[in-house]
Amino acid sequence: MIMRRPAGPETAPATLAPVLRDVHAVVFDTDGVITDSARVHAAAWKTAFDAFLRAHPPADPDMRRPFDEHEEYLRHVDGRSRLDGAAAFLAARGIEASPDTVRAVAADKERLFTERLREHGVDAYPGTVRLVRALRDAGVPRAAASASRHAGELLSRAGVLDLFDVLVDGAEAARLGLAGKPEPDLFLEAVRRLGAPADRAAVVEDALAGVAAGRRGGFALVVGVDRAAGADTGARLLRHGADIVVHDLAELCSGGAPK
Repeated sequence: MIMRRPAGPETAPATLAPVLRDVHAVVFDTDGVITDSARVHAAAWKTAFDAFLRAHPPADPDMRRPFDEHEEYLRHVDGRSRLDGAAAFLAARGIEASPDTVRAVAADKERLFTERLREHGVDAYPGTVRLVRALRDAGVPRAAASASRHAGELLSRAGVLDLFDVLVDGAEAARLGLAGKPEPDLFLEAVRRLGAPADRAAVVEDALAGVAAGRRGGFALVVGVDRAAGADTGARLLRHGADIVVHDLAELCSGGAPK
C-alpha cells in the first residue's frame, strides 16, 4: 500500500503513474533499495559496536545495551558514511570518541562487512529490478548512488549494474569532497551526470537521512521505501521528507507488486 504525505490545502493529490512518467531521471540509493545488503551492513555494525561496548562500557549502565540493528541502525547509521555512522552512534551512547577511535570502529565494521559480502553475496530486490527495467524501457535515465565504496561490487554481484547509466559511490564522493547525507550532494552529483535538473527528477531511498537529502536537494519526487524495519518506519520516512512510501518498488509499476 502506498502512503502519501498530505497534500497542501490547494493541491490535489496527483496519481502516481503520471508523476513517474513525467520525471526526467531517477536516482536510486543502493543498500536496502536496489540490493538486500542493508541487512549485511546492519549485522556488521552490530558485531563491531557490541564488541566496542564490551571493551569500553559507557559510564551510564543504560548505555551499555547491545546495538539495536533495526532502530539504531535506521536512526544513526543507515544512509551515512562509515565514519559518520560510527560517530553518530557513539555520540548517542554518550561516548566522547576521538577521531582515531571512530576510525577504528568503522574499520572493524568494514572488515566484517567485506568478509560477509565475499562469503554470502547479495541479491537485488525483484520489485526494484522490475521498476528499473520499466524506467529503462520508457527511456528514463537511471543512476545508483551510495555512500558505500562497495556499491559497484554489490550491484555487479547482484547482476544489475548494467541497468544503471550512472553510479556515484563512496569512492567518488570522497574524491569530489561531497558532503554525506542528509546533505543532498551525492544525489545532486548523480542527477547532474544524468543530465537532468533535480526539480524534474526523483530520488528513491530507504534511509531517514536519505529522504531528508532528497528533500533538501529540491527533487521533484522523493520515494521512501519501507522494508518493515519498524512499526512506524513509513510515517518517519514521510516526516523526514518522503512524498510517498512504498513497501515494494513494484508498486510503482503498472499492475502493482507481483503476486
